[in-house]
Amino acid sequence: MPAKPVVVIGAGPYGLATAAWLSMAGVPRRVFGDPMESWCTHMPQGMYLKSVPTASSISAPESGYRFEDFRVSRGLAPVGDRYPIPVEEFIAYGRWFQERRVPEVERRKVRTVQAVDGLFGVTLDSGEQFLAQQVVMATGQVSFAHEPPELRGALPDGLVSHACEHRDLKRFEGRRVAVLGAGQSALESAALLHEAGAFPTVVARAGSLAFGSPPATDRPADRPRPVRLAKPGSPLGPGWSLVACSYGGGAYRHLPEGVRIRLLHRVLGPSGAWWLRQRVEGRVPVLCGRTVRSARAEDGTVRLDVVDAAGGGETLRADHLLLATGYRVDVDRLGLLSSELRREVATFRGAPHLSSGMESSVPGLFFTGLAATATFGPVLRFVAGTGLAARRVAHGVVAGTDR
Repeated sequence: MPAKPVVVIGAGPYGLATAAWLSMAGVPRRVFGDPMESWCTHMPQGMYLKSVPTASSISAPESGYRFEDFRVSRGLAPVGDRYPIPVEEFIAYGRWFQERRVPEVERRKVRTVQAVDGLFGVTLDSGEQFLAQQVVMATGQVSFAHEPPELRGALPDGLVSHACEHRDLKRFEGRRVAVLGAGQSALESAALLHEAGAFPTVVARAGSLAFGSPPATDRPADRPRPVRLAKPGSPLGPGWSLVACSYGGGAYRHLPEGVRIRLLHRVLGPSGAWWLRQRVEGRVPVLCGRTVRSARAEDGTVRLDVVDAAGGGETLRADHLLLATGYRVDVDRLGLLSSELRREVATFRGAPHLSSGMESSVPGLFFTGLAATATFGPVLRFVAGTGLAARRVAHGVVAGTDR
């Protein structure tokens, strides 16, 4: 094993949690990535986390590494679930976690991974090459950014972009921006654009916008007992269905594939956080029940032909189209895996088939985070899923080393 380490690719919340649990299991490992890189470069300044503080801790096998421990270490007062976490604070927490719990992170990038005689040949951007017995893909969500091809392909790059491409939305000051989507990314982007002096318009297929309800108390346990029995708390929010998704990942993977996909779309579907409502309603124009039929460049601007549910059409003009259209897992978009290796991964609708230990059909190749949601459920879209994922990956890796 020392000559053939386990490699963790990615140093965001899922990669860091995985490395922490592997270290507890005594597994030799190498962890690659710039800690919290995607959060630093692909999340807009001024953003807040949608998840509440009690559900925003990166999992570690010991106590002392929760978000609340980070705040104590900085001399900050305790906060409850009615405190939206600024993205800058969460990035600082992730780096604090890495420095104290996963100091072995190597700030280098993995360029390629290929199959070599039952092992994995890993090449780094430094040129170093070595063999690994197992590889854990914790590369985050940016690779899976979904862009409707009929829209992205119809416009030059300067007129269209995905929401994950922007760190500073102030570049759109004074410009008209059509924001496509109805989820957290779309609504928060619209709010930040408005506050930066831009003129956003939200275009949503949904018949109306949805926003969450503010927590009734700062701590879930402070709710009256009858309320807790009717709607028990969970990392994803109150309610039995959310409890099932939060803690039932092992059972979720046994559901029929079609049911799992439907639940991914319906459970915690497109909506904005409760604290976004006052920043959007009455401030940002919203076109609900609309579908963009076509897009084209016209005189250096964007012309969108939009149709409503009744079939009526209208034209929307903007200086830029921002696609807040979410993410769709597709193994074939993970370019650092060789094409031969990608072809060997069994998938359904682009997502990898995973074992109970989050191992793919290729022995020794594991996926965690967003890539595993189609198998284990929507909790893996949030930081709260790091515990379920890291424990299962650690168990799967240990079982694999015993083969």
